[in-house]
Amino acid sequence: MAGDALSDLLKKVRLTGATFFDIKAQDPWAVCSPAPSSILPKILPGADHLISYHVVTAGRCFARIVGKEAITVEAGEVVVFTHSDPHIMSSNPELAADPPTADVLEIASASQMPFHINYVSDGSISARLVCGYLACDAQPFNPLLDALPPVIKAGDVKGDAGWLGQFISLAVSEVAEKRAGSETVLTKLSELMFVDVLRRYVEALPPQHTGWLAGLRDPHLCKALALIHDRPEHNWTVEALAKEAALSRTVLAERFTRLVGMPPVHYLAKWRMQIASELLSTGNSNVANIAAEIGYESEAAFSRAFKKMIGVPPSAWRLGVRAAPSFGGGEASETEGGPADPQR
Repeated sequence: MAGDALSDLLKKVRLTGATFFDIKAQDPWAVCSPAPSSILPKILPGADHLISYHVVTAGRCFARIVGKEAITVEAGEVVVFTHSDPHIMSSNPELAADPPTADVLEIASASQMPFHINYVSDGSISARLVCGYLACDAQPFNPLLDALPPVIKAGDVKGDAGWLGQFISLAVSEVAEKRAGSETVLTKLSELMFVDVLRRYVEALPPQHTGWLAGLRDPHLCKALALIHDRPEHNWTVEALAKEAALSRTVLAERFTRLVGMPPVHYLAKWRMQIASELLSTGNSNVANIAAEIGYESEAAFSRAFKKMIGVPPSAWRLGVRAAPSFGGGEASETEGGPADPQR
C-alpha cells in the first residue's frame, strides 16, 4: 500500500523544530525578525532553510514581510513565514522596528527552552505570542519549498476544536509549568503545528492551482508520488506508474508534468538524489550501498549521475561541500542503472 508522500518528504528533508519563544507585549510594540543568515547557524547548524512562525495566544497583532502589506493575526491564529523573509510583528502596521539586538540572537543559541521575552514596561499585556523556528534541507531537492507562498495564515474554524487550538493550549501549559522534557515537547509541537498548517493550505487550494502540493491533492498523482517515494529503487516507467495510478500513460504524463512541474521519471531521478544526499549526510553507508538502495546498478553510474545533478561527487557532499544545483535537461537520462527516458 502506498504511503504518504508529504510525510515522507518531511522526513527526508529533515524537518526539525528549534528555538521556541514566549513573548509578552504591550502597545505600542514592534519586533523585527533576525535575518536567516544570522540565526540559522546558531539554532540549527548544518541546515540550509529556515521557517519562522508566530502563534497569537492572546490579543491581536499585525504581521508583514518588510516592504509588503501587513496582515492581521488574531488570538488563535498562526502566521508562518515559509522562507523566513525579514518580517515585522507589531501592534500597528505603521510601526517600524529596529533590527534584533545581539542579546536576542544569544538567547536563541542558549540551551534551554522556552525563552521568555517581555516587552511590557507597566500596565496590562495587549498581546501574547508563542514563536519559533523550524529548519529543513533545501538541497538538493525539496519540491515543497517551491510550492509554498512566502506567508501562510491559518486558524481553527470557529467552534471547531482543531489542532491549532490544542497546540496553543499545550504550548501555553508547557511554557507555564516548566516540566521536565518541555524542550522536546515544544519542539515536536512546532513540527506538528507546521504539518497541520500545510494540510489546511492544501485543502484550501483553488482547483486551478499547480505545483507539488496540488499534485498531492489529485488522488491519481498522489498515488504515483507515493509509489515513487515508497519504492525509489524500482525501475519505474510512466506506463507502470500510470497503471498503478489508474490513468492512461498519456494522461498521467501530461497531468504530472503540468501540476508537479516535471515528468514523472525526472521527479524519480531527483527524489533518488534527495535520498542519497540525506544518507550521505547522516549515515555511515558506503557509496556502493547507497547506489543500490536507490536503484543504481553500479557505484560508478550513481556517482556520475550524482555529480551531474548536484554539482559535486558523493564523497564531497558527505564532507559538507555544496554546489549550486545543476538541474539541466539530462537529469533523468541516465542509462547505466539509473532512471531512463521519461517517455518510456
